Parts: sequence; C-alpha cells; structure tokens
Amino acid sequence: MVDIFERLAQSPFRSQFHLTDKDRAYIAQKTMPVIAEHAADFIAKRLAPADIPNDGKQTPMRGHPVFIAQHATATCCRGCLSKWHHIPQGIPLSEQQQKRITTLIMTWIEKEIQKHLE
Repeated sequence: MVDIFERLAQSPFRSQFHLTDKDRAYIAQKTMPVIAEHAADFIAKRLAPADIPNDGKQTPMRGHPVFIAQHATATCCRGCLSKWHHIPQGIPLSEQQQKRITTLIMTWIEKEIQKHLE
C-alpha cells in the first residue's frame, strides 16, 4: 500500500484532500471502528456493484470523512478504481477487494489524524 500512497501524493487533485476539524471531531465522537463500518457499508452499496447508474457522481466531495478519504485514495468511483488500482469496471467487487479498499481508506484517515497530532 505504500506504493499507492506515493503515487497518490504525486497527484495535485488527490493530494488536495484533507480532513477538517469537523471531520476529526466526528471521527473522535463515532470512533474508528464505527467509521470503518461506515466505509465498508459505503463501498458495498456505492462501489461494489458491477453496474452503477451514477458512476463518477456517487461519492460526495464532503459530508463524511470517508467521502473525503475516497477522493484522496481514488476509491470514489469505478473509473478511479480502474485507473489507479487496476480493478476492472463492469464486474462486482469481490469481498477481498472491498476489504482492501476499506483498509486503504482507513489507513489514509489514520495518517491524516496522525499528521494533525504531530
């Protein structure tokens, strides 16, 4: 996963995303395990199906820390998953792929929180 973070850091678009104070407060209130559940649920419902009618527009740019993390990690739509993670479009995501994406999102969130603490 280190390689993907290095590649994402080279993208001006991907590297512009950061958690806000409000996002960090929400995470602290809900706890990381609950945020991970949210991430897994969003991935299962909004990204895992083979055919997503609003693909490319299903992930808001704000409103939940996971949405911010999805844009930062290029896990926001099937097009980005294909381009950045080489996961083909048009087929459902496997359980393993969904777990990998959730782990990537949560790792990004943890890094963001850690950066703010330093």
